[in-house]
Amino acid sequence: MSSEPTIRCIPTGPLDVNCYIIGCPSSRECVIIDPGGHGEKIVETFEGLHLKPVALINTHGHFDHIGGNEYLMNHVDSLRHYLHADDLHYLRHAAEHADYWNIPFEGSPEPTDLLHGGEVIEAGLLKLKIINTPGHSPGGISIRLPGHIFTGDALFEGSIGRTDLPGGDYEQLISSIREELLVLPGITIVHPGHGSETTVAQEKRNNPFLQ
Repeated sequence: MSSEPTIRCIPTGPLDVNCYIIGCPSSRECVIIDPGGHGEKIVETFEGLHLKPVALINTHGHFDHIGGNEYLMNHVDSLRHYLHADDLHYLRHAAEHADYWNIPFEGSPEPTDLLHGGEVIEAGLLKLKIINTPGHSPGGISIRLPGHIFTGDALFEGSIGRTDLPGGDYEQLISSIREELLVLPGITIVHPGHGSETTVAQEKRNNPFLQ
């Protein structure tokens, strides 16, 4: 049996947020990151992989990344829901943000656990480290697994998260990326909140915002 984690990416919600399912090959427990919507599709995927979710993590509280929270919390027993404390305001007011863009949004339940950075969330043998990467939003986080980093809307292939939304801070975001993400080994695979995966080395070489 492979010791490598199972990683699946599912575009979800009206803005094609990358929802990630990360499964332990030993325990078959898994973590779900950023379910933007399409809850039934997410459930179908982890059930098809014979995985059992134990944690749901939002990298930040914007409406497009939390649209599937309620569906999953209602359909998975004993699921823990994690969000950084500094983004709780944005989760609570996500419907107002969605309404500004004329996008239907039914809201999200409150998280069961508030993060502050540095925590390790376990799923079987997997240990996912919470790294603070604010700038796109005050409580933006990235999630590190050996060889992988899930960056939410902090870092994309050839780009970075927008900072013109409430709570955004360009200088803070650039600092977060340089101090927390670009210091990782170059071969680390970057799994962003939108778009294609990349690597730390590729972004250090080619990302125009980081030159």
